Amino acid sequence: MAESVLFFTELLGLPVLDSRGRRIGRVRDAALVPLVHPARIDRFLVGGGWAWLSVRYDQIASISLDGIRLGEEILTPYHSDEYMLRIGRDLLDQQIIDVNGRKVVRVNDVTFEIRNATSNSNGHSNGHGNGQGANGNGRNCLYILEVDVGIRSIFRRLVQGVLPSRLVRKVQRVIPPNSIRWEFCNIVEPDPQRRLRLNISHEKLEKIHPADLADIVEELGPAERGAIFESIDSEVAAEALSEVDPRMQARILESMEPEKAADIVEEMAPDEAADILKGLEESTSEEILEEMEVAPESEVRELLEFKEDTAGGMMNTEYISLHEGATVEDALNALKGNEDQLESLNAVFLVDSERRLTGTVPLARLFVASSSTPLRELSTETLISATVTEKQDQVTELFDKYNLLALPVIDQDRRLAGVITADDIISVLRHK
Repeated sequence: MAESVLFFTELLGLPVLDSRGRRIGRVRDAALVPLVHPARIDRFLVGGGWAWLSVRYDQIASISLDGIRLGEEILTPYHSDEYMLRIGRDLLDQQIIDVNGRKVVRVNDVTFEIRNATSNSNGHSNGHGNGQGANGNGRNCLYILEVDVGIRSIFRRLVQGVLPSRLVRKVQRVIPPNSIRWEFCNIVEPDPQRRLRLNISHEKLEKIHPADLADIVEELGPAERGAIFESIDSEVAAEALSEVDPRMQARILESMEPEKAADIVEEMAPDEAADILKGLEESTSEEILEEMEVAPESEVRELLEFKEDTAGGMMNTEYISLHEGATVEDALNALKGNEDQLESLNAVFLVDSERRLTGTVPLARLFVASSSTPLRELSTETLISATVTEKQDQVTELFDKYNLLALPVIDQDRRLAGVITADDIISVLRHK
Protein backbone atom coordinates (compact mmCIF):
# COMPACT_ATOMS: atom_id res chain seq x y z
CA MET A 1 0.00 0.00 0.00
CA ALA A 2 1.42 3.38 -0.96
CA GLU A 3 2.56 5.59 1.88
CA SER A 4 0.45 8.43 0.52
CA VAL A 5 -2.21 6.87 2.74
CA LEU A 6 -2.18 6.88 6.54
CA PHE A 7 -4.64 5.32 8.98
CA PHE A 8 -5.68 6.95 12.22
CA THR A 9 -4.48 3.86 14.09
CA GLU A 10 -1.05 4.55 12.59
CA LEU A 11 -1.22 8.27 13.27
CA LEU A 12 -1.85 7.70 16.98
CA GLY A 13 1.47 7.46 18.78
CA LEU A 14 3.56 8.72 15.87
CA PRO A 15 6.59 10.65 17.16
CA VAL A 16 6.59 14.38 16.46
CA LEU A 17 10.04 15.80 15.75
CA ASP A 18 11.22 19.39 15.62
CA SER A 19 13.21 20.77 12.67
CA ARG A 20 16.43 19.41 14.17
CA GLY A 21 15.04 15.90 14.57
CA ARG A 22 14.46 16.09 18.33
CA ARG A 23 11.31 14.38 19.59
CA ILE A 24 8.86 16.67 21.38
CA GLY A 25 6.05 14.17 21.93
CA ARG A 26 3.65 11.73 20.27
CA VAL A 27 0.34 12.27 18.47
CA ARG A 28 -2.63 11.79 20.82
CA ASP A 29 -5.43 12.96 18.53
CA ALA A 30 -6.15 14.99 15.40
CA ALA A 31 -8.96 17.40 14.64
CA LEU A 32 -10.91 18.95 11.80
CA VAL A 33 -12.29 22.46 11.92
CA PRO A 34 -15.24 21.91 9.52
CA LEU A 35 -16.05 25.61 9.25
CA VAL A 36 -12.56 26.12 7.79
CA HIS A 37 -12.27 22.93 5.70
CA PRO A 38 -14.53 19.84 5.66
CA ALA A 39 -11.78 17.24 5.19
CA ARG A 40 -8.35 18.66 6.03
CA ILE A 41 -6.86 17.91 9.45
CA ASP A 42 -6.34 21.33 10.97
CA ARG A 43 -4.73 20.44 14.31
CA PHE A 44 -2.61 17.66 15.72
CA LEU A 45 -2.73 17.18 19.48
CA VAL A 46 0.66 16.14 20.77
CA GLY A 47 1.33 14.68 24.20
CA GLY A 48 4.55 15.96 25.65
CA GLY A 49 4.86 14.93 29.30
CA TRP A 50 2.04 16.24 31.46
CA ALA A 51 0.66 18.69 28.88
CA TRP A 52 -0.78 18.44 25.38
CA LEU A 53 0.42 20.77 22.67
CA SER A 54 -1.50 21.96 19.62
CA VAL A 55 0.25 21.75 16.24
CA ARG A 56 -1.34 23.55 13.27
CA TYR A 57 -1.40 21.85 9.89
CA ASP A 58 0.72 24.61 8.37
CA GLN A 59 3.51 24.01 10.91
CA ILE A 60 4.20 20.51 9.56
CA ALA A 61 6.92 19.81 7.03
CA SER A 62 6.41 16.07 6.47
CA ILE A 63 4.25 13.13 7.57
CA SER A 64 5.15 9.46 7.19
CA LEU A 65 4.98 6.17 9.05
CA ASP A 66 8.26 7.15 10.68
CA GLY A 67 6.85 10.28 12.27
CA ILE A 68 5.86 13.92 11.84
CA ARG A 69 8.56 16.52 11.30
CA LEU A 70 7.80 20.15 12.02
CA GLY A 71 8.91 23.10 9.94
CA GLU A 72 7.92 25.61 12.61
CA GLU A 73 8.34 25.06 16.32
CA ILE A 74 6.24 27.76 17.96
CA LEU A 75 3.74 25.49 19.72
CA THR A 76 0.87 26.38 22.05
CA PRO A 77 -0.78 24.38 24.84
CA TYR A 78 -3.91 22.53 23.73
CA HIS A 79 -7.22 24.01 24.83
CA SER A 80 -10.49 22.33 23.89
CA ASP A 81 -12.04 24.15 20.95
CA GLU A 82 -15.81 23.86 20.45
CA TYR A 83 -15.29 24.27 16.70
CA MET A 84 -13.08 21.17 16.50
CA LEU A 85 -14.20 17.71 15.48
CA ARG A 86 -11.63 15.41 17.05
CA ILE A 87 -11.12 12.10 15.27
CA GLY A 88 -10.34 9.99 18.34
CA ARG A 89 -12.84 11.57 20.69
CA ASP A 90 -15.75 12.48 18.39
CA LEU A 91 -15.57 10.06 15.44
CA LEU A 92 -13.86 6.80 16.38
CA ASP A 93 -16.31 4.16 17.70
CA GLN A 94 -19.24 6.49 16.99
CA GLN A 95 -22.29 5.78 14.86
CA ILE A 96 -22.50 7.68 11.59
CA ILE A 97 -24.85 7.49 8.63
CA ASP A 98 -23.67 6.07 5.33
CA VAL A 99 -25.78 8.23 3.02
CA ASN A 100 -24.92 6.22 -0.09
CA GLY A 101 -25.60 2.84 1.51
CA ARG A 102 -28.58 4.16 3.47
CA LYS A 103 -27.51 2.60 6.77
CA VAL A 104 -26.00 3.34 10.16
CA VAL A 105 -22.43 2.17 10.70
CA ARG A 106 -19.85 2.30 13.48
CA VAL A 107 -16.47 3.88 12.80
CA ASN A 108 -13.52 1.54 13.45
CA ASP A 109 -10.76 3.57 11.82
CA VAL A 110 -10.20 6.51 9.49
CA THR A 111 -8.11 6.62 6.31
CA PHE A 112 -6.20 9.80 5.51
CA GLU A 113 -4.52 10.85 2.30
CA ILE A 114 -1.14 12.57 2.61
CA ARG A 115 -1.02 15.41 0.12
CA ASN A 116 1.80 17.76 -0.76
CA ALA A 117 1.05 21.45 -0.41
CA THR A 118 3.05 24.57 -1.20
CA SER A 119 3.72 27.24 1.39
CA ASN A 120 4.22 30.96 1.20
CA SER A 121 6.50 32.94 3.47
CA ASN A 122 3.76 33.16 6.10
CA GLY A 123 3.47 29.39 6.26
CA HIS A 124 -0.06 29.25 4.82
CA SER A 125 -1.17 26.96 2.03
CA ASN A 126 -1.32 28.11 -1.57
CA GLY A 127 -3.01 24.87 -2.62
CA HIS A 128 -1.84 21.54 -3.96
CA GLY A 129 1.48 21.37 -5.71
CA ASN A 130 4.48 19.23 -6.33
CA GLY A 131 5.88 19.73 -2.85
CA GLN A 132 7.92 22.85 -3.62
CA GLY A 133 6.56 26.27 -2.77
CA ALA A 134 7.66 29.69 -3.92
CA ASN A 135 10.34 29.70 -1.22
CA GLY A 136 11.38 26.12 -1.98
CA ASN A 137 9.65 24.67 1.08
CA GLY A 138 7.19 21.81 0.58
CA ARG A 139 5.00 20.35 3.32
CA ASN A 140 2.44 17.61 3.90
CA CYS A 141 -1.22 17.88 4.84
CA LEU A 142 -3.66 15.14 5.90
CA TYR A 143 -7.12 14.90 4.37
CA ILE A 144 -9.81 12.46 5.47
CA LEU A 145 -10.35 10.06 2.59
CA GLU A 146 -12.56 7.31 4.00
CA VAL A 147 -14.18 6.01 7.16
CA ASP A 148 -13.34 2.35 7.74
CA VAL A 149 -16.06 0.05 9.07
CA GLY A 150 -15.02 -3.51 8.17
CA ILE A 151 -12.97 -6.42 9.54
CA ARG A 152 -9.73 -4.99 8.14
CA SER A 153 -10.04 -1.89 10.31
CA ILE A 154 -10.89 -4.01 13.37
CA PHE A 155 -7.73 -6.03 12.74
CA ARG A 156 -5.68 -2.83 12.68
CA ARG A 157 -7.20 -1.78 15.99
CA LEU A 158 -6.41 -5.14 17.58
CA VAL A 159 -2.73 -5.13 16.62
CA GLN A 160 -2.21 -1.40 17.09
CA GLY A 161 1.08 -0.95 18.95
CA VAL A 162 1.79 -4.70 18.90
CA LEU A 163 3.07 -5.16 15.34
CA PRO A 164 5.01 -2.67 13.22
CA SER A 165 2.76 -0.61 10.93
CA ARG A 166 4.42 -1.79 7.73
CA LEU A 167 3.95 -5.43 8.73
CA VAL A 168 0.29 -4.77 9.56
CA ARG A 169 -0.20 -3.34 6.08
CA LYS A 170 1.20 -6.49 4.48
CA VAL A 171 -0.92 -8.86 6.61
CA GLN A 172 -4.18 -6.94 6.10
CA ARG A 173 -4.04 -7.35 2.31
CA VAL A 174 -5.80 -10.72 2.60
CA ILE A 175 -8.79 -9.04 4.32
CA PRO A 176 -11.28 -7.30 1.99
CA PRO A 177 -11.58 -3.56 2.72
CA ASN A 178 -14.87 -2.05 3.77
CA SER A 179 -14.96 1.71 3.86
CA ILE A 180 -17.13 4.73 3.07
CA ARG A 181 -15.96 7.82 1.24
CA TRP A 182 -15.91 10.80 3.62
CA GLU A 183 -18.25 12.81 1.40
CA PHE A 184 -20.93 10.12 1.87
CA CYS A 185 -20.72 10.20 5.67
CA ASN A 186 -23.20 12.08 7.80
CA ILE A 187 -22.25 12.63 11.43
CA VAL A 188 -25.01 12.41 14.01
CA GLU A 189 -24.79 15.13 16.66
CA PRO A 190 -27.77 15.64 18.99
CA ASP A 191 -26.67 19.03 20.38
CA PRO A 192 -28.06 21.72 18.00
CA GLN A 193 -25.45 24.29 19.06
CA ARG A 194 -22.60 21.86 18.48
CA ARG A 195 -24.08 20.91 15.09
CA LEU A 196 -23.98 24.57 14.14
CA ARG A 197 -20.43 25.08 15.39
CA LEU A 198 -19.20 21.98 13.57
CA ASN A 199 -21.09 22.91 10.39
CA ILE A 200 -22.93 19.56 10.41
CA SER A 201 -25.67 19.52 7.78
CA HIS A 202 -28.29 16.90 7.00
CA GLU A 203 -28.99 18.05 3.44
CA LYS A 204 -27.84 14.69 2.05
CA LEU A 205 -30.34 12.88 4.26
CA GLU A 206 -33.17 14.95 2.79
CA LYS A 207 -32.48 13.38 -0.62
CA ILE A 208 -32.90 9.82 0.68
CA HIS A 209 -36.22 8.05 0.12
CA PRO A 210 -38.45 8.54 3.21
CA ALA A 211 -38.68 4.77 3.80
CA ASP A 212 -34.87 4.48 3.82
CA LEU A 213 -34.56 7.49 6.10
CA ALA A 214 -37.08 5.88 8.47
CA ASP A 215 -34.97 2.69 8.56
CA ILE A 216 -31.90 4.77 9.39
CA VAL A 217 -33.43 6.73 12.27
CA GLU A 218 -34.90 3.54 13.76
CA GLU A 219 -31.32 2.30 14.24
CA LEU A 220 -30.28 5.42 16.18
CA GLY A 221 -30.70 6.25 19.84
CA PRO A 222 -33.51 8.53 21.08
CA ALA A 223 -31.39 11.71 21.20
CA GLU A 224 -29.94 11.10 17.73
CA ARG A 225 -33.38 10.35 16.25
CA GLY A 226 -34.74 13.60 17.62
CA ALA A 227 -31.73 15.50 16.30
CA ILE A 228 -32.29 14.20 12.77
CA PHE A 229 -35.97 15.14 12.70
CA GLU A 230 -35.36 18.56 14.23
CA SER A 231 -32.69 19.50 11.71
CA ILE A 232 -34.15 18.31 8.39
CA ASP A 233 -36.83 19.97 6.29
CA SER A 234 -40.29 19.63 7.88
CA GLU A 235 -41.84 18.13 4.74
CA VAL A 236 -39.11 15.49 4.50
CA ALA A 237 -39.43 14.83 8.23
CA ALA A 238 -43.18 14.32 7.87
CA GLU A 239 -42.76 11.82 5.04
CA ALA A 240 -40.10 9.89 6.97
CA LEU A 241 -42.08 9.95 10.23
CA SER A 242 -45.03 8.38 8.39
CA GLU A 243 -42.76 5.41 7.59
CA VAL A 244 -41.42 4.97 11.12
CA ASP A 245 -42.75 2.22 13.39
CA PRO A 246 -45.90 3.64 15.10
CA ARG A 247 -44.53 2.82 18.56
CA MET A 248 -41.53 5.02 17.84
CA GLN A 249 -43.41 7.89 16.20
CA ALA A 250 -44.81 9.13 19.48
CA ARG A 251 -41.42 9.01 21.23
CA ILE A 252 -39.84 11.06 18.44
CA LEU A 253 -42.47 13.81 18.64
CA GLU A 254 -42.33 13.84 22.44
CA SER A 255 -38.58 14.51 22.30
CA MET A 256 -39.07 17.69 20.24
CA GLU A 257 -40.06 21.21 21.06
CA PRO A 258 -43.83 21.63 20.40
CA GLU A 259 -43.17 24.26 17.69
CA LYS A 260 -40.98 21.93 15.61
CA ALA A 261 -43.28 18.96 16.20
CA ALA A 262 -46.22 21.08 15.00
CA ASP A 263 -44.33 22.07 11.83
CA ILE A 264 -43.84 18.39 11.01
CA VAL A 265 -47.39 17.30 11.88
CA GLU A 266 -48.79 20.08 9.66
CA GLU A 267 -47.00 18.55 6.67
CA MET A 268 -48.54 15.12 7.25
CA ALA A 269 -51.84 13.89 5.87
CA PRO A 270 -54.54 14.69 8.46
CA ASP A 271 -55.34 11.02 9.09
CA GLU A 272 -51.68 10.16 9.70
CA ALA A 273 -51.28 13.20 11.95
CA ALA A 274 -54.32 12.20 13.97
CA ASP A 275 -53.08 8.62 14.34
CA ILE A 276 -49.75 9.82 15.73
CA LEU A 277 -51.28 12.38 18.09
CA LYS A 278 -53.58 9.70 19.50
CA GLY A 279 -50.48 7.87 20.69
CA LEU A 280 -49.21 10.86 22.69
CA GLU A 281 -50.03 12.00 26.19
CA GLU A 282 -53.08 14.25 25.99
CA SER A 283 -51.14 17.26 27.31
CA THR A 284 -48.37 16.79 24.73
CA SER A 285 -50.86 16.33 21.91
CA GLU A 286 -52.65 19.51 22.96
CA GLU A 287 -49.39 21.51 23.04
CA ILE A 288 -48.63 20.45 19.47
CA LEU A 289 -52.16 21.22 18.25
CA GLU A 290 -51.98 24.70 19.77
CA GLU A 291 -48.82 25.43 17.77
CA MET A 292 -50.39 24.35 14.46
CA GLU A 293 -51.98 26.60 11.84
CA VAL A 294 -55.77 26.93 12.12
CA ALA A 295 -56.75 24.94 8.99
CA PRO A 296 -54.70 21.78 9.57
CA GLU A 297 -55.43 21.90 13.31
CA SER A 298 -59.20 21.86 12.75
CA GLU A 299 -58.94 18.93 10.34
CA VAL A 300 -56.84 16.91 12.75
CA ARG A 301 -59.08 17.73 15.72
CA GLU A 302 -62.08 16.54 13.72
CA LEU A 303 -60.41 13.20 13.04
CA LEU A 304 -59.33 12.81 16.67
CA GLU A 305 -62.99 12.54 17.62
CA PHE A 306 -63.29 9.17 15.86
CA LYS A 307 -62.12 5.88 17.28
CA GLU A 308 -58.97 4.58 15.62
CA ASP A 309 -60.54 1.27 14.55
CA THR A 310 -63.43 2.89 12.64
CA ALA A 311 -63.73 4.29 9.13
CA GLY A 312 -63.79 7.78 10.64
CA GLY A 313 -60.48 7.09 12.36
CA MET A 314 -58.95 5.68 9.18
CA MET A 315 -60.15 8.26 6.67
CA ASN A 316 -58.25 11.18 5.20
CA THR A 317 -59.97 14.55 4.81
CA GLU A 318 -57.82 15.52 1.80
CA TYR A 319 -59.82 14.69 -1.31
CA ILE A 320 -61.41 16.39 -4.32
CA SER A 321 -65.19 16.66 -4.54
CA LEU A 322 -67.24 18.40 -7.25
CA HIS A 323 -70.87 19.18 -7.74
CA GLU A 324 -72.68 16.38 -9.57
CA GLY A 325 -73.35 18.75 -12.46
CA ALA A 326 -69.64 19.36 -13.13
CA THR A 327 -67.82 18.35 -16.32
CA VAL A 328 -64.48 16.72 -17.10
CA GLU A 329 -63.02 20.19 -17.72
CA ASP A 330 -64.07 21.23 -14.20
CA ALA A 331 -62.42 18.12 -12.77
CA LEU A 332 -59.13 18.72 -14.63
CA ASN A 333 -59.03 22.30 -13.40
CA ALA A 334 -59.58 21.04 -9.85
CA LEU A 335 -56.69 18.61 -10.25
CA LYS A 336 -54.40 21.41 -11.41
CA GLY A 337 -55.33 23.37 -8.32
CA ASN A 338 -54.52 20.47 -5.99
CA GLU A 339 -51.24 19.16 -7.36
CA ASP A 340 -50.00 18.20 -3.89
CA GLN A 341 -52.73 15.53 -3.71
CA LEU A 342 -52.12 13.93 -7.11
CA GLU A 343 -49.69 11.31 -5.82
CA SER A 344 -52.32 9.67 -3.61
CA LEU A 345 -55.44 10.52 -5.62
CA ASN A 346 -57.41 7.71 -7.27
CA ALA A 347 -60.84 9.26 -7.82
CA VAL A 348 -62.90 12.42 -7.61
CA PHE A 349 -66.25 12.41 -5.81
CA LEU A 350 -69.59 13.91 -6.77
CA VAL A 351 -71.86 15.57 -4.26
CA ASP A 352 -75.20 17.37 -4.41
CA SER A 353 -75.95 20.85 -3.11
CA GLU A 354 -76.16 19.44 0.46
CA ARG A 355 -72.72 17.76 0.06
CA ARG A 356 -74.39 14.35 0.03
CA LEU A 357 -72.35 11.76 -1.88
CA THR A 358 -73.87 10.91 -5.25
CA GLY A 359 -71.04 9.34 -7.27
CA THR A 360 -67.40 8.30 -7.66
CA VAL A 361 -65.36 8.94 -10.82
CA PRO A 362 -62.09 6.97 -11.22
CA LEU A 363 -59.29 9.32 -12.21
CA ALA A 364 -58.33 7.32 -15.31
CA ARG A 365 -61.76 7.95 -16.89
CA LEU A 366 -61.11 11.70 -17.00
CA PHE A 367 -58.34 11.31 -19.54
CA VAL A 368 -60.32 9.33 -22.12
CA ALA A 369 -63.38 11.58 -22.20
CA SER A 370 -63.96 14.94 -23.87
CA SER A 371 -63.74 18.04 -21.70
CA SER A 372 -67.50 18.72 -21.98
CA THR A 373 -68.54 15.26 -20.74
CA PRO A 374 -70.68 15.44 -17.56
CA LEU A 375 -68.93 13.64 -14.69
CA ARG A 376 -72.12 11.80 -13.73
CA GLU A 377 -71.80 9.87 -17.03
CA LEU A 378 -68.35 8.63 -15.94
CA SER A 379 -69.38 7.70 -12.41
CA THR A 380 -69.12 4.04 -11.37
CA GLU A 381 -72.34 2.09 -11.67
CA THR A 382 -72.32 0.88 -8.09
CA LEU A 383 -71.76 3.51 -5.41
CA ILE A 384 -69.84 1.89 -2.57
CA SER A 385 -69.23 3.81 0.63
CA ALA A 386 -68.76 3.34 4.37
CA THR A 387 -70.14 5.24 7.33
CA VAL A 388 -67.81 6.96 9.79
CA THR A 389 -68.72 4.36 12.44
CA GLU A 390 -67.96 1.34 10.21
CA LYS A 391 -65.49 -1.02 11.90
CA GLN A 392 -61.98 -1.44 10.53
CA ASP A 393 -62.48 -5.10 9.64
CA GLN A 394 -65.62 -4.31 7.63
CA VAL A 395 -63.77 -1.58 5.75
CA THR A 396 -60.96 -4.01 4.92
CA GLU A 397 -63.54 -6.51 3.62
CA LEU A 398 -65.03 -3.87 1.30
CA PHE A 399 -61.61 -3.19 -0.25
CA ASP A 400 -61.01 -6.90 -0.71
CA LYS A 401 -64.47 -7.73 -2.06
CA TYR A 402 -64.73 -4.89 -4.57
CA ASN A 403 -61.01 -4.50 -5.36
CA LEU A 404 -61.14 -0.83 -4.39
CA LEU A 405 -58.44 1.83 -4.63
CA ALA A 406 -60.48 4.43 -2.73
CA LEU A 407 -63.53 4.28 -0.48
CA PRO A 408 -65.60 7.40 0.34
CA VAL A 409 -66.72 7.74 3.96
CA ILE A 410 -70.03 9.41 4.79
CA ASP A 411 -71.70 10.69 7.95
CA GLN A 412 -75.19 9.82 9.15
CA ASP A 413 -76.69 12.32 6.68
CA ARG A 414 -74.73 10.82 3.76
CA ARG A 415 -72.49 13.89 3.55
CA LEU A 416 -68.98 13.16 2.35
CA ALA A 417 -66.67 13.18 5.39
CA GLY A 418 -63.44 11.69 4.04
CA VAL A 419 -61.76 9.01 1.96
CA ILE A 420 -59.89 5.81 2.76
CA THR A 421 -57.29 4.71 0.21
CA ALA A 422 -55.67 1.36 -0.51
CA ASP A 423 -52.47 2.69 1.09
CA ASP A 424 -54.35 3.14 4.36
CA ILE A 425 -55.51 -0.48 4.23
CA ILE A 426 -52.01 -1.75 3.48
CA SER A 427 -50.72 0.21 6.48
CA VAL A 428 -53.41 -1.31 8.72
CA LEU A 429 -52.61 -4.84 7.57
CA ARG A 430 -48.87 -4.30 7.93
CA HIS A 431 -49.18 -3.22 11.56
CA LYS A 432 -51.54 -6.01 12.61
